[in-house]
Amino acid sequence: MTYRSKVATVFLLSFFLDLINMFIASVAFPAMGRTLHASVGELAWVSNGYIAGLTLVLPFSAWLSQQFGARRVFLLSLSLFSLGALAAGMADSLITLVMWRALQGMGGGLLIPPGQALTWQQFKPHERAKLSAAVMLVGLLAPACSPALGGALVQSLSWRWVFFASLPIALLTFGLAALWLKDEKSVARSGGFLHLSLLRDPLLRFSMLVYLCVPGTFIGINVVGMFYLQSVTGMAPSAIGSLMLPWSLASFVAIATTGRYFNRLGPRPLIALGCLLQAAGILILAGVNAHTASSALIAAFILMGAGGSLCSSTAQSSAFLNVANPDMPDASALWNLNRQLSFLMGSALLAALLSAFLLYWPTPLAWRGVFIAAAVLTLVPLLGCLKFDNRALIMRLHGKMENK
Repeated sequence: MTYRSKVATVFLLSFFLDLINMFIASVAFPAMGRTLHASVGELAWVSNGYIAGLTLVLPFSAWLSQQFGARRVFLLSLSLFSLGALAAGMADSLITLVMWRALQGMGGGLLIPPGQALTWQQFKPHERAKLSAAVMLVGLLAPACSPALGGALVQSLSWRWVFFASLPIALLTFGLAALWLKDEKSVARSGGFLHLSLLRDPLLRFSMLVYLCVPGTFIGINVVGMFYLQSVTGMAPSAIGSLMLPWSLASFVAIATTGRYFNRLGPRPLIALGCLLQAAGILILAGVNAHTASSALIAAFILMGAGGSLCSSTAQSSAFLNVANPDMPDASALWNLNRQLSFLMGSALLAALLSAFLLYWPTPLAWRGVFIAAAVLTLVPLLGCLKFDNRALIMRLHGKMENK
């Protein structure tokens, strides 16, 4: 196995570890609530604590990598993550559980940017589309399998095992990282903890906008829309949850398409098509009522899965094309911070819009207004598609392929 394959393997394992811990805990909330005597609202902090800890340390990851080396920071982050997972599984109160989850999140926050920076530095720009596709497939696999895995652990063992289950993967990743990763020479950097000047790169800035408007909007739709579907159509929660299966299949096809055609077509047509597909799926939801056929709902989720994943995988492939290797840790920190903000802002914005619309409009009209606003927000990146030279990017990628 080549060195860059080893680095990529370690990063993908750590990315899977981080993502699965974002989603696995929620399925254990009822059992946690009975043991810890906590309400659903209080238990939400079990997930929020992880995300808060992760978001808190992201801006410092590049500076720490420069000071101590990416390998040491990576191993430290895995140690913090493992300690947090072990202690969370042993917690005897909600407060201690949330505190340990925050520590676990801090480990996860220091895990991804150094790992992503190390990995991207090993691959040339024209090779990164397939690498991004692999990352996005891991990002698709983790949320898909987390609820089933967590449910099986809770049912067969206890809720504590949704945290203990992370330890074998964390220890495996730690061992591989210790064996495989080299101590990279740090390049001296000036300024503060994070080089915000990298945002002057229009392609990085545009890719971050895509993530805010498309995956971020879908997260909001997933939170707000699931309640809407349950109350309007009368569907059972399990039936609504099953709509994520066609979404996942469409996402898989979209990610594979990006990996195959990004270098040939460039980002513009893929992102434009993705925005249109997701917006169309959201607009189908705007017309849902108690008599809507299940085929229409399946079509909506297929369109959102294909469109959202076309945009997110293309944005990931585009984001670092103009970033020099020494700047990769800072660019990765900015990218992952933006990713977390997109998840938070999408849900918060759509929930706030719903509350505002309900003050002035009847309930059905307010819901429809939220979906229409979400569709419009999804289309915002189309304006950005006009501001960069797609043909020049294609020629540049082809030139690098020929000079390989």
